[in-house]
Amino acid sequence: MWRLGFFFHEMGFGMLSIFLPLYVIAIGGSLVEIGIMSGAALFLAIPASFFWGHVCDKTRRYKRYVLLSFLSSTLILYLFTFTTSVLMLILLYAILSFFHMAHEPPKNVLIAEMYSRQDWERSFAFYEGFTEVGWLIGLILGFLTSLFGFRPDVTLLLCAVLNLVAFSLSFVFVADPLLVFERSLVNIERSTDFVHRGVFIASRILDGSQINERLKRENIAAFCVALILFSLATSVLFTPMPIFVSGVAASASLSSSIVFAIFVLNSTGAVAGYALAGSRSNQLTGKTGLHRTVAFRGLLSLTLLLVAYIVNPLYSVALVTTVLILMGFAYALFLVYMLSLSMELIPSGKAGLFNVLIGIGGACGSFIGPFIAAQAIGFAGVFIVAGIIFFVAYLTLKIFA
Repeated sequence: MWRLGFFFHEMGFGMLSIFLPLYVIAIGGSLVEIGIMSGAALFLAIPASFFWGHVCDKTRRYKRYVLLSFLSSTLILYLFTFTTSVLMLILLYAILSFFHMAHEPPKNVLIAEMYSRQDWERSFAFYEGFTEVGWLIGLILGFLTSLFGFRPDVTLLLCAVLNLVAFSLSFVFVADPLLVFERSLVNIERSTDFVHRGVFIASRILDGSQINERLKRENIAAFCVALILFSLATSVLFTPMPIFVSGVAASASLSSSIVFAIFVLNSTGAVAGYALAGSRSNQLTGKTGLHRTVAFRGLLSLTLLLVAYIVNPLYSVALVTTVLILMGFAYALFLVYMLSLSMELIPSGKAGLFNVLIGIGGACGSFIGPFIAAQAIGFAGVFIVAGIIFFVAYLTLKIFA
């Protein structure tokens, strides 16, 4: 029941994710201004993630920050309805990003502390899949509001109302864990297992036995770099993606509302990915699955280059839709495995580090993606750069594991 508030929160932001870039263009903004808005918000989210993660672990109070996030999102989204200035939207969106991050580290800690390590992948997969359904419904609502010609202020007000519902449900159902110790136990188990393997290998060597096993810890720096690179590639690709999809739809003489429908299918692919991650949850599968998932995303990014060579616009729409569905599926697998590993690797008191790393890559990509798309090379450059970064992340993960 405690997840219900997060469900409605994601519903509101699902609507906002596609509506806001299209709205900025509609009121006279540009791709570069979309990049500035998204990048500024993500850069501000970096210190916000570290701050909220540190504060919630220090106080061992998590519910209050979830409530703060949802209530502030409600108020700021309500303020959105009073402005049509691009500059003011950028400012409000940056403030929204800071307070929005208040629920992310507490949410991760709640899942990690409420379930044992062997259930983390399954628990994260269930949470992400459940809230992804909320995101999907939000996209459907956005599609319907666009289809029936709702005024922009009405759409924004609906986003605010959904966050108010999220605040109310979280106030009732979210509770702080009585004891906070699961992550500490996992760190002790990891250290004990490392020592045990070291003693075993040493004893085999002293006995004169030939062994092929090496004593190796995971490369934490490689883990962090890979997470940043994956987030960077994703942001480069997806920040201008609504505009790209809108252009492909327009070339096929389809209405702008089809953009929401395509992203609904993208979200549906993510739900399927979370379902698979939960059903196959174990540490070995997670680590090996990371490499394949990142390489697959890189290949999908390069596949979008084929759109330029397709004569029939409807086939272009079909290709883009298929790629986005598979992108959502792959992202879900990656996120579940990485979240579980981060709770295992990141020490208590630094719960926001995962979101900090995601934010660094996302903020840089938010500037780079629209900037490349606005140049002569256009979206082809976006797909090539994103694909290359995904493959570099793949190689970095090979070093980590």
